Amino acid sequence: MPHQHDAHCGHESTEHDHDHDSTDLGPKDNLFSQIDRANVVALNASGPGSTIIKPWHERLDEEKDDQMIIRIPFTGSVKLRSLLLKTGPTDQTPLKVVLYSNEDSFDFQDITDKTPTQEFTVAPGREVGEYALRTAKFSNVSSVSLFFPQSQGADTIQIYYVGFLGLWTERKLSAPVTVYETQANLADHEKNPGYRRRAEYAASLKSSSLRKQRIMYLSCISLLLASKNRLPLRCIMYK
Repeated sequence: MPHQHDAHCGHESTEHDHDHDSTDLGPKDNLFSQIDRANVVALNASGPGSTIIKPWHERLDEEKDDQMIIRIPFTGSVKLRSLLLKTGPTDQTPLKVVLYSNEDSFDFQDITDKTPTQEFTVAPGREVGEYALRTAKFSNVSSVSLFFPQSQGADTIQIYYVGFLGLWTERKLSAPVTVYETQANLADHEKNPGYRRRAEYAASLKSSSLRKQRIMYLSCISLLLASKNRLPLRCIMYK
């Protein structure tokens, strides 16, 4: 059985007073502000899916259909601990709710091919029901899809409110990975004319330096031989 949240309202269905206190924010870890409401999708709903994603104080407004799929994306990565549902009354309560984590696209034709992440029998009641989720299966969630297959006897399902409790983490962009060469390979840069010219210029400087050293060494040998009995001259080679 789900835990019940007091709805603070003595009326059911369309007879309730809509003038609720907007300062009633509900549980502190309610993820309403982290839901990407503009991109909520509802299949077979009489209105936009975002109409049932609402602040806590508006949880008694209704949505009716005989079968429904609702896909709810989040603005970051969330770890969910509870699903909040306000449905009914009586036989307009969904028979069950089936949850799918991080399923981006499906419809009524292929939903039976998907493996549910978790499902619950929905208990009729006048208050918001809290259904505990397996946090290990809902620990890195970007979206949740809810499937309501049928009512508990009526021709339509009535949904007032859907919400979640949990933790939200801002989605971070991956930093680019840069690999640096410990030693440049000219063959890896054949298509880079600038790199090839610089490499060729460096090689020519090295070759020119070696030629100068060789000429200076031979000059010193010649001077030593020419001096005969004189003291050998000291030859200093500069690089």
